[in-house]
Amino acid sequence: MAGTFLVILACLFWGMDTLIRYPLVDRGINPINIVFYEHIVLTIIFSLGLIPAIKRIGELKLIDLFGFFVIGGVGSAIATVAFTESFQFLNPSLVILLQKFQPVVAIFLAAIILQEQIQKQFVIWALVSLVGGLLVSSPDIVRFYELLVSDYSKVTSDSALRGYGLVGVSILGWGAATVFGKKLSMSGFDTKDIMAGRFLTGLLMLIPFIKFDRSLILPQGEDYLRILIMVMISGGLAMWFYYQGLKRLSAKTTAIAEMFFPFFAIILNWFFLGKQLNELQLFGGGLLVLGSFVIQLKKY
Repeated sequence: MAGTFLVILACLFWGMDTLIRYPLVDRGINPINIVFYEHIVLTIIFSLGLIPAIKRIGELKLIDLFGFFVIGGVGSAIATVAFTESFQFLNPSLVILLQKFQPVVAIFLAAIILQEQIQKQFVIWALVSLVGGLLVSSPDIVRFYELLVSDYSKVTSDSALRGYGLVGVSILGWGAATVFGKKLSMSGFDTKDIMAGRFLTGLLMLIPFIKFDRSLILPQGEDYLRILIMVMISGGLAMWFYYQGLKRLSAKTTAIAEMFFPFFAIILNWFFLGKQLNELQLFGGGLLVLGSFVIQLKKY
């Protein structure tokens, strides 16, 4: 149970992240610039972890280098940029709804790449958790249905298709990052090595997406402090707990536990911003807890 608890704790810190991140974006700050600053700070913080690892560079296998590229370059950079850009082409409710299928991708990749066994009982309880996760986002389902009825063209236009492609890239990227993070852990890399490699690779991959002009200057000096706090919460503490949990769990079980992130985000918005949960969301949260608990208890 310790591994699941650590991943759920990481999800709690990721939920806290939204209380700072979204207000920054709402004030007009480019989300990609925010992610760029995050990676700069995190690379500096964990650069000390790279020093003792330098002597191992010559020992790295091609699959290890590819693993760091996936968790950092793809998971931290490309998937985040694709997810951010998808909001320009799709209704936000649809983007968030589609993102709920990320665990399906992670479980599928875990079976292929890590040869994890997918038992029938696991599938049943994973579906229970997935339904719970979807019910947590029931307001997004309602808004999507209303959009489908009122303006069907917005769901099927060329612009929407481009948005689907971007969301697909983010789902595949984050799902693959879970699987290859587990693979690196199985190869003997400890948490600080994985985190250092992730953020450095992510920073390098973000550089082509950044415009190095005045747009990088944040509107208020306090914004830099807010990003620093956010980095310590979601980039430092959350990722540390996440990789400690991933080390103890299978990738497929981790993927299910990650579904607690949107649930915690909604609960924190309820507590701090007064955005109350409805009965269907609470029921969905209960299903999510039940499914995750049974999977961990039975060790599927």
